[in-house]
Amino acid sequence: MANEQHSGFGRRGFLAGMGGVIGASGLGSTSPAAAAAPHHGPRPEDFHGHRQLLVPELLLLPEGPVRDRAVLVSGGTFRAVGPAEQLIEAHRDLPPVRLDGHVLMPGFVDAHHHLTQSFGKAQSFGQPSEIFKTVWEPLEHALDEESAYVSAKLAALEALRGGFTTVADAGTRAPVDVRAIARATEEAGIRCVLGKIVSDGTGGPAHLERWDGHPLVHPSLAIAVPEDATAESLKKTAALCAEAGAVLQIHVNEHLASVERSLKSVGRRPVEHLHHIGALGPHTLGAHATLLTPTEMRLLADSGAAISYNPVASAWKGNGVTHATMLAAMGVRFGMGTDGTRGDGFRLMDAGETAQRLAYGLGSGDSVCGAGRMWLDHATTRSADALGLGKVTGEIATGKAADYLVVNLDVPELTPSYDLRWELVRLANRDQIAAVVVAGRLRLWHGRPTDWDAPALVTRAAELGPQVVERAKIQRVEPVYAS
Repeated sequence: MANEQHSGFGRRGFLAGMGGVIGASGLGSTSPAAAAAPHHGPRPEDFHGHRQLLVPELLLLPEGPVRDRAVLVSGGTFRAVGPAEQLIEAHRDLPPVRLDGHVLMPGFVDAHHHLTQSFGKAQSFGQPSEIFKTVWEPLEHALDEESAYVSAKLAALEALRGGFTTVADAGTRAPVDVRAIARATEEAGIRCVLGKIVSDGTGGPAHLERWDGHPLVHPSLAIAVPEDATAESLKKTAALCAEAGAVLQIHVNEHLASVERSLKSVGRRPVEHLHHIGALGPHTLGAHATLLTPTEMRLLADSGAAISYNPVASAWKGNGVTHATMLAAMGVRFGMGTDGTRGDGFRLMDAGETAQRLAYGLGSGDSVCGAGRMWLDHATTRSADALGLGKVTGEIATGKAADYLVVNLDVPELTPSYDLRWELVRLANRDQIAAVVVAGRLRLWHGRPTDWDAPALVTRAAELGPQVVERAKIQRVEPVYAS
């Protein structure tokens, strides 16, 4: 769109060449909005207090990046989004905070994570695709209360450092109360969709009630794969989630082995089975879905169910790549997830676009593969929608939670700048993130928490992690340190 195109000059070159012609829409102009605050780089104290009036160089809205806009944050919520001059005039009691050289954008939303698997992440390299029985189950079963908490907090810290303001935990097999995970994410300061595995059909209502109304923890029910539960339990759990406005998290069509197990046990593929028993609907969030037939894609679209597209997981340990651009064309709701691989929002978008290009775009001559705008949208707004949080977070809009990033634009990677959305997908790095804010509270400043001791956590994780891995007796195809 016009606000992000600079006719070949690049951001700074264009502005210097046009000078006062740009007027209120240009960086360094003499408009009232530009003159209303002193010029300095952002500081942590700029984001403290109950209310802030923020004036970034660019504001990433659903329609794209725009200039000369401001946001009013109050009580952890975006209370107003609009022209900078108007908001500054309407709120003279607030000193406007200018964020020159920065974009204010929604935080990334991780639609599929396993927070208690962080100690074993590096154990999954070079392994056959379906490794949950040889790596993840033994690892999580070896966790105790402290190690589960430390693992989850370590994963939450990595997610925040990568620009995620929300993560969805798909349920842990660790023999601990999920309160340990909730405590870890609360202390780290990240929003969490907290799954509880209820394959045996028990514990669902209590979990949903326990976290109902919590400001940062949103309850969810989980069944690892459809074959883990009876048809009755699947249908009952889906109904509970639908009634509570929560999501049912379930891995579907991830690996060939799981598809074949489903065919042998119930005579249908996983997505077909969920549809047949009445467990597929807007409350259903299927993870991976790399091996979908056209019929299953149609079932997803017609039912309103959502999918988490996890491209890095496909690269590391998958049998296929979710045909995300086809899902988008068919109207299937989908977000993007890390699956606990690496907590980096920019690299996730890059992997998502690259995987589509290699798996499907090259063969069909599709040189666009959704463009930058699609991947930004699905890593933020659409991921929030997939998690049932579309009314809560995922975009810069009045009434939504103030979950956002302040990202430095004045870097070599983005100079010159012509199309910011594409550039954020392909060129941006997490070291450009100056601030991570969740619910209006500054959680990270240049990669470091503002109110808790991250080095101490990392030190403790380095002690506990190897102990857990040793207890787990993980089965690898090759030695951990292969020559």
